[in-house]
Amino acid sequence: MSDAAVAGPLPAPSGAPFTAPLAAWKPAGNPWLIAIAVTLATFMEVLDTTIVNVALPHIAGTLSVSADEATWALTSYLVANGIVLTISGWLGDLLGRKRYFLICIAMFTFCSFLCGSATSLSQLIVFRLAQGFFGGGMQPNQQSIILDTFPPARRGAAFGVAAMATIVAPVLGPTLGGYITDQASWRWIFWLNIPVGIIAVFLVSALVEDPPWVKNRRSRGVDFIGLSLITVGLGCLEIMVDRGQDADWFSSGFIKLMAVLAFLGIVGAIMWLLVARKPIVRLDVFKDRNFATGCVMISATGAILYASAVMIPQMTQQNLNYDATWAGLILSPGGLMVILLIPFVARALKLMAARYLIAAGFTIMGFALIYSSHLAPNIDFGTLVFMRMLQTAALAFLFVPISTVAYMTLPRDLNGDAVALFAMFRNVFGSVGIALSTAAVTQRAQAHQNFLTERANPLNQPYQELVTTYQQSLIAMGHTAEAAKNMALGRIYQMIRTQAAIMAYSDVFIYCAIVAFAVVPFTFLMTSKKSSGGPGGAH
Repeated sequence: MSDAAVAGPLPAPSGAPFTAPLAAWKPAGNPWLIAIAVTLATFMEVLDTTIVNVALPHIAGTLSVSADEATWALTSYLVANGIVLTISGWLGDLLGRKRYFLICIAMFTFCSFLCGSATSLSQLIVFRLAQGFFGGGMQPNQQSIILDTFPPARRGAAFGVAAMATIVAPVLGPTLGGYITDQASWRWIFWLNIPVGIIAVFLVSALVEDPPWVKNRRSRGVDFIGLSLITVGLGCLEIMVDRGQDADWFSSGFIKLMAVLAFLGIVGAIMWLLVARKPIVRLDVFKDRNFATGCVMISATGAILYASAVMIPQMTQQNLNYDATWAGLILSPGGLMVILLIPFVARALKLMAARYLIAAGFTIMGFALIYSSHLAPNIDFGTLVFMRMLQTAALAFLFVPISTVAYMTLPRDLNGDAVALFAMFRNVFGSVGIALSTAAVTQRAQAHQNFLTERANPLNQPYQELVTTYQQSLIAMGHTAEAAKNMALGRIYQMIRTQAAIMAYSDVFIYCAIVAFAVVPFTFLMTSKKSSGGPGGAH
């Protein structure tokens, strides 16, 4: 069965159907070299969504700001990135896809240099906003190019290459960021992009070409209303979820304002895009059941992936006294696990239904997260690594099958809007996952600490025995009785704080497991359409 038969009708820009030569178009270069070239650029961009996490304390110290203020280095990037992901299809039509992709790579690389050279927090925030703006166009362009370069029968394997950027980069980001920060300076986590960006520009210029239907596509014009509503809605949503915990959520007038603007912006954008003659992004893609279901599943995958990739380094640095390098190293074996499993998953797509692989992936993820909730203050490095490996093993069963099925039955002319929205859902819900998991850890730690401190009173015999034991040990070390008692109480208080924090992380892993299990039924909403001889699809 041809691409046209699988993807549906392929209208030309003028409204006439594609001719046979257009439908049979193939790239002049090797498709796998093209996939590697576009994935290299995207790997660099996705890496920057997590590589900053472990360096935030160092950034705060260098720029003389609080740790809370330093998180804007992450938030500003995610805000700009989420907005541009949605409109990247329109920008590609306006500028030409290859030209827009090259502009994104070149400017992202230049902004990386500026970020590493920033001398104040305000400069870093502005440069990160610009970096996120240009970085947001890379993932949709990468997937659009792969969709047009490979026929449906080979897209499963091609998306396996793309998954190296989408899954492995966030996993390795904290590891690489921690090592660079400890061994050199946080500035090098940005400057590292410069040689990679230069190589990516060269490879994309030499290998990538726009197919005829992309070259002939007419720009939809400038939809100022749609652009404004999307910018306000997603921008305010990102700020609300990221700053909500620090501002005590809806007790803050600022957070209430962001919530109202986010609601009005998102709802207004949806209503406008449904009636606009030339919308900035076409919502027709959601008429395809596979794509709509895929967006739900990739949203859950992004939320769990990004949240867990932040929680583990955060827990080990704040509560287990790991440095940035060792905190990041916990995630490295998990990245290797994904690399090893993805080729097998891509082959399995040809032998069995994709929805079964996806259901298995979310089920494995749920049980892996339940196992990961068995934390303790004295947990060892090997156990943490094993927990993370189980989590990332499940991710290998999710990204490639979800991506393959989501685009399988879409008309080709909707690919640009589809990949933009697909990537937007993954990243926006990823950032929401980070914000909500961090807030949940703080709230649950406070609840557990209140529960534990209720038992830290003179009427509790085990507590009194523990105080006496510590006090006697400190007296034996030469401290006075009064100093020894105060020091003993301080140690016990710190122990309670650590135990409360570890219990909070366990709770959040359980919450993530519930999300994973809740998504499994959605796999059965996929349609049974598939390509002849292609991936197993959703049958």
